[in-house]
Order: sequence, then structure tokens, then C-alpha cells
Amino acid sequence: MATTKKNDFVSIDFIGKNLQSNEIFDTNITEEAKKIKLELSGKPLIACIGHGMVVKGFDEALEGKEVGKKYLIKITPEKAFGPRHSNLVKLIPLKIFIEQKVYPQPGMTLALDNNLVKVVSVSGGRVMVDFNNPLAGKDIEYEFTITKIIDDSKEKVNAIQRFFFGQEFEFDVDETNKKIIFKDIKLTPVLNAFKDKFNELVGMDVEILAKNEKKEESKEQQTEKLESK
Repeated sequence: MATTKKNDFVSIDFIGKNLQSNEIFDTNITEEAKKIKLELSGKPLIACIGHGMVVKGFDEALEGKEVGKKYLIKITPEKAFGPRHSNLVKLIPLKIFIEQKVYPQPGMTLALDNNLVKVVSVSGGRVMVDFNNPLAGKDIEYEFTITKIIDDSKEKVNAIQRFFFGQEFEFDVDETNKKIIFKDIKLTPVLNAFKDKFNELVGMDVEILAKNEKKEESKEQQTEKLESK
């Protein structure tokens, strides 16, 4: 049976559980996702072991595991979603929300300053919001199975794209020259920022080629132009 090692790309089926409430907070298993009304992307979870693509304690647990075997691990906050910080609980004037036509209620989760925050209370024209991750300070548990070790370069590149960009851009792989060739010149600033990471994870250089959007005129179109002159 194959055993995982650092730098392997692995496909994982998992269930993440909050041990304080004994509730599932994340999963990519269809039957379990339905129970918590979680909509799945349909994409597998693929992570490169040892590179922080999942929480630290989970990442560490992926190494030295047998493919196809089910494992259960418990993780403390320090290696999960971190401790809770009291300075991340803040009072914000209610009028700021009202101006944005948002009417906060205790227990609501809102997007604020590029963060998801939880509304703790609303009183006296002020809203108490918690910027801590909802799982900060919590012990968690992962039940997981590594379904396979990924060898295909395109699968690896797409896994990196989903992790860093949240989507997959069009590309080709030149295995001979060890290059990942992206096809949209507009991606250049983003790809330049991550090209060292791509090289580190898959051992290939990033190259960006502009699509040739100018189509050659057909002979019929050229004839029509000449006849119209």
C-alpha cells in the first residue's frame, strides 16, 4: 500500500467537526454535506503535503499515511484556527450598517472589511461584532481518507490555482521543458507574484502567452473587399 510523504499532492475525503458542539463545520463528502446544507463545488480537495494548503495540524497529519485507510485526528486551537483574541471583538456604530442598508441581528454573519464577522449583540445604537474565526479557540477533529496520490501535472496545477486564486485559468503543460504555459496575458501580474510558488510545488516555470485573437481573413472576405473598391 502506498504511503504519503512531504511534497506529495494528495486527494482527500474529509469531515471536519467542532468538538465543542460536536457539529460538522466542513466536509467534501456529499451525504455529510447535505446534513449541514453545505453546497459542494464538485472539485476534489487536493493538497500538497507540508505547504499549508490545509490547517497546520491537518497538514502535519497527512504525512506517512496509507492511501485508502481512514484516519481520525484531534487538533488543538494552536494548530487549527488559532486562539480567540478579545481585541477582535469590536463595537461599531449601528448607523454604519444602516447606511449600507444592512440591519444586523444577533447571530448573523456579515461581510465587513473583507472579513466574515459574527454579530454578537445590537443595543444603544451600537453593534458588537466578532472578527475572530468562528472556530478560533476550538478543539476540532478531522476524519479523513487519502483517496490517491496525484501524479498528473495538470491536476497539480489546478489544485494550486484553486487554492491561491479560487478558480482555474486555461493553461498547457510542457513536460519536456518543464513549463506551465498560461494563455491569458491579463494574468501576468498575478502569475508573476506566484511563479516561485508554482516552481516550488511542481518544479516548473510559469510562462504567459497572449491568445492570438486576430483572425486571418478568408479568401472570400479578401475578394469581397477588392470588389467593393
